[in-house]
Amino acid sequence: MAFDILFDMETSDPDDALTLCLLSTHPAVTLRAVTVTPGTLAQVGMVRHLLARAGRSDVPVGARNPAAQKESLSAFHTKWLGPLPPAAPDGLAHEVLALTLKRFPEATLLTGAPLQNLRLLLEHHPDVHLHRWVAQGGFAGDNVVPPEHRLPKFAGLRTCPTFNFNGDPKGALLALASDRVGRRELVSKNVTHGLAYDGAFHERMRPHASATPGLALIFEAMERYLAQRPEGKLLHDPLAACAAIDPGIVTWAQVEVVRERGEWGAELAQGTRTFISVAMDPERFFRTFVGLGHLHGQPPAAC
Repeated sequence: MAFDILFDMETSDPDDALTLCLLSTHPAVTLRAVTVTPGTLAQVGMVRHLLARAGRSDVPVGARNPAAQKESLSAFHTKWLGPLPPAAPDGLAHEVLALTLKRFPEATLLTGAPLQNLRLLLEHHPDVHLHRWVAQGGFAGDNVVPPEHRLPKFAGLRTCPTFNFNGDPKGALLALASDRVGRRELVSKNVTHGLAYDGAFHERMRPHASATPGLALIFEAMERYLAQRPEGKLLHDPLAACAAIDPGIVTWAQVEVVRERGEWGAELAQGTRTFISVAMDPERFFRTFVGLGHLHGQPPAAC
């Protein structure tokens, strides 16, 4: 049985587009809305193009600022997809989120972007409650992560900058403190940097590439990406999406998030309803990614 998900994204690199493709046709998920930041007409055009190719033109698309003039669509998207006609959104992002949550109050919000849209949702819609928020963002340091799960690149750190939270610190702090967010699950930098879509992953994907339209799009995109960058692409947002589908992919710790001098960290705590990733199971991730058996709806256990 599929569960409902809302996806808030940006387009500065391929990560979010891959996640959109994954969610659009994953057998465990019904994608109910997509919101984009800042939400330029070029970004919305790309999102609508991918949804159409996945057979999901029914999904509403919201934008934070459709009048934004800043170039926010990375060059990879047009190299992959060709010229894309601009398109208008169905409404402002926070309004699309609020309307969708009224229809699907148990839906999970997955954020793969700076948190302006979530902040505006909480600020402008005081009657909206968010059952579950899964964020790609945050950082757990050596004070939280067991030694056997620490990545060498983060050795000795307790805090670290993290893109999505630093893109709107006010929004991050509001969402982390709000009693209108039921459960917060942070798929954090200390874990996502341990998972890449490289040549070996691509070959393992090959037998599954036609299983769904979304996987076919991912395979197509990564054929082009790996031809230019054979080292591969870190799977930040796809890991967060798969953890939303199957929380057992990740080992979680219940924490209080801290911010110090523009960096983010976490302290072990109880009763916060905020969980952060300290490790992940790459095999379970892959099986969820390609739809080979999937679990969802289980609350994360603290480590």
